[in-house]
Amino acid sequence: MASIEGLAAIEPYDVFARSCPSRPTLEHVTGRWGGLVLGVLASRPLRFNELRRRVDGVSQKILAQTLQALERDGFVHRELISTFPLRVEYSLTPLGRSVADRLVALFAHLESQMPAVLAAQHRYDERVGR
Repeated sequence: MASIEGLAAIEPYDVFARSCPSRPTLEHVTGRWGGLVLGVLASRPLRFNELRRRVDGVSQKILAQTLQALERDGFVHRELISTFPLRVEYSLTPLGRSVADRLVALFAHLESQMPAVLAAQHRYDERVGR
């Protein structure tokens, strides 16, 4: 396994380069579920089922895989809480917070622009006969 120092030697990273290790991380953050999970965790730490309820439509399996990928990338912290019954809580790391803050701003911007997006979609659909 490569050391962290060895990995740092390939900087600067270029997400547009096929072999750049930032590509899988970008997919974890911007894929269908990763961004939503980070966005939800930006508000507060949550347990698995709370996350599943908040991220509407995600399956238990996909949520578990998403959380594992985000934890491996250093964005999410998984804490086992010794209570009865045992609880697991997910929260953002400082790195995860920096990414989530940007995503939440993007979400807010996108939501505020939806009337323009819907109008553009309508114009397009009329033009192409949908």
